Amino acid sequence: MRSGLFFLVLAGTAFAQLNGVIDIHAHSAPDSVPRSIDAVDLARLAKARGMRGLVLKNHYESTASLAYIVRKEVPGLEVFGGIDLNRSVGGVNPAAVERMAMTLGGYGKVVWMPTFDAENEVKFKKELRPFVPVSKGGKLRSEVLEVIALVAKHHLTLETGHSSPAEGLMILQAAKRAGVERMVVTHAMLAPVHMDLAQMKAATALGAYLEFVYNGVTGKGKEFEFADYARVIREVGAKHCILSSDMGQVGNPLHPDGLEAFFAGLAKEGIPASDIEMMARTNPARALGLE
Repeated sequence: MRSGLFFLVLAGTAFAQLNGVIDIHAHSAPDSVPRSIDAVDLARLAKARGMRGLVLKNHYESTASLAYIVRKEVPGLEVFGGIDLNRSVGGVNPAAVERMAMTLGGYGKVVWMPTFDAENEVKFKKELRPFVPVSKGGKLRSEVLEVIALVAKHHLTLETGHSSPAEGLMILQAAKRAGVERMVVTHAMLAPVHMDLAQMKAATALGAYLEFVYNGVTGKGKEFEFADYARVIREVGAKHCILSSDMGQVGNPLHPDGLEAFFAGLAKEGIPASDIEMMARTNPARALGLE
């Protein structure tokens, strides 16, 4: 089986080494919710397992400074952070994005549109609490356009967060017009995003990557089977997809273990090793502007 991921077939099960893999969706402590591992220990583990890099994600605060510290503690691993535009950072707050981009080191790479506080998330869960809207009357709000302009200015990566499919496509369209170079649809298949195949193809036509996360096929967050992911990956093409863990929840596997299980599960469904390598190594690097 030919691939830089060095797939080994043992007792009918495919296992993958993690050489060169970048996980663009890694939750860790310190956080305001329980996490299974802290960022420094995660980085040490990732480096020991041969991974190239991590993007540290926190729903409630910027991780650009944390990425700087982790790089000092674990040299040789490419660690990045970003900002998730939930209420705790002022919602869709251009000033917060600007400061994140200016953080020492330049490791703040990713801007996520609102996730847990997104209007789409709150309404999907039928919760009665404040939320962060990105659109009104079928148009993006002015602050969303300001943030998109900053993403373009600072050569950052834009993710759609937990926006609805219609909002996500509006965000991608506006980002393309503004000259944003790198875009990702955050776990496109999972709740509360739930893009259908036509919407996912529309997103890729705009130049966005579709993220598929291990959290969607395991543990409490499970919504799909590996076969469901495999079917969609074949339909849209691996060149448009990214595999990441979305791990860090207490009780779920640690990130490298989750990624290995993810790759093995997709391989069992017939996804070629070369495609898994592209989705786990090449595409995440390109989504971060590393290649």
